[in-house]
Amino acid sequence: MTVERIVRIIAGLFIMLSLALAHFTNGIDMSHPNWLWFTAFVGFNLFQSGLTRFCPMDMMLKKAGVKSSCGL
Repeated sequence: MTVERIVRIIAGLFIMLSLALAHFTNGIDMSHPNWLWFTAFVGFNLFQSGLTRFCPMDMMLKKAGVKSSCGL
């Protein structure tokens, strides 16, 4: 697996986990969006990494020795 693929898997897992937690803790009541802030954080990170190419998870995985698909 490559860094890019793992980042997408982790981001998708975090989004699904935060939505599940929001659902099971308070039924996605928009007056109490506690777990949905986590979803917004992950979405914002995905958005900004697409624009700036800066991704903290990408950097951590590369330091851990996971190979990049582009060979960087």
